[in-house]
Amino acid sequence: MADISFTNLKNAFAYKSDAELNHAYRLFQLISNNFLVSIAPGITNFALKLHLPVKPLIRATIYKHFCGGETIEQCNATIAKLGKYGVGSILDYSVEGHVSDADFDNNCEEIVRTVLRAVGDKNIPFSVFKPTGIGRTALLEKVSSKITLSADEQAEFERLKGRVRKICSTASEKNVRLFVDAEESWIQQAIDDMVDEMMEEFNKKQTIIFNTVQLYRHDRVAFMKENIAKARSRGYKVGYKLVRGAYMEKERDRAAQKGYPSPIQPDKAATDRDYNAALKLCVENLDMLSVCAGTHNEESSRYLTQLLDEHKIARNDQRVWFSQLLGMSDHISFNLAHEGYCVCKYVPYGPVVSVLPYLFRRAAENTSISGQMGRELKMIAQEKARRKKEKS
Repeated sequence: MADISFTNLKNAFAYKSDAELNHAYRLFQLISNNFLVSIAPGITNFALKLHLPVKPLIRATIYKHFCGGETIEQCNATIAKLGKYGVGSILDYSVEGHVSDADFDNNCEEIVRTVLRAVGDKNIPFSVFKPTGIGRTALLEKVSSKITLSADEQAEFERLKGRVRKICSTASEKNVRLFVDAEESWIQQAIDDMVDEMMEEFNKKQTIIFNTVQLYRHDRVAFMKENIAKARSRGYKVGYKLVRGAYMEKERDRAAQKGYPSPIQPDKAATDRDYNAALKLCVENLDMLSVCAGTHNEESSRYLTQLLDEHKIARNDQRVWFSQLLGMSDHISFNLAHEGYCVCKYVPYGPVVSVLPYLFRRAAENTSISGQMGRELKMIAQEKARRKKEKS
């Protein structure tokens, strides 16, 4: 019977030197301060406008911990380092805030380069892209709302679909599995429709294209059941990356402001229940499905190991993966990998200034996750003490 332990901190932090561990400890101390996290974006953007030399400070602190580098090539050291301990990397081009076709085309080309980098490299099991990195949010909102597009908007949407197809077809041709990240609920329908179309085309023989399901939405388990039934009837495979979700406050505020029922679960317990129900649904349909559990939650990670054991599925079965973010929940990632499970880390990269929105959102999300920062700090402190005792 699987009984995975996440308490072995020697395994969890083996890949970090003493200096790196100390750096992580100081960083998490800062991030634990909600006030600092809340004012950091404003102060940083103000400093950048005044051309103050803040980039080196950012690069040496939060960027260094959560990102692999500014380019794919600069991520190679991180990829090799994680791979040494059986943890894969997912190159995540984390540039945000673009609005022009030229920028979207450039982002598309960069995402294609991440797919090509993954070819034949066991240390890069997946590629990924964020739909709002290759198309306008307002356009996706219109399409999701079934609002009639103007001729120009329709042409723009065709260009967006062309970028999606280019990335997906490259992944299929090169046999590289591809995650499509989830977005806010009011633009997700357009994304779900596009991803489903890509899965039907490219997942005939194996799962290449994966949709991302946010289980903090109360309608997602039903969505998955319908999706699975449709795929079975039409003869293609589906892929899911399961996450809890990252836009809860924004979703609730918008629903209240616009007067529609919130799509978000009433409480964390409901989210946890649906997340585990989704895991169970996936494992029960592995004959035509692949899944990646993108979670920092120990209980859900443990539950998936138990499901695999109950269904007599090998720990290294390529249809079932666990995933966490670079710099977070190493006690989950490295202990799972040590026990032979398939594990990967999201490795964000991109120019420092362009990745700032991602980094600030990540810091804000982590401070809002109950006990997340305290847990990270506590474990790092324990590992520092263990190493000190070991050396004495």
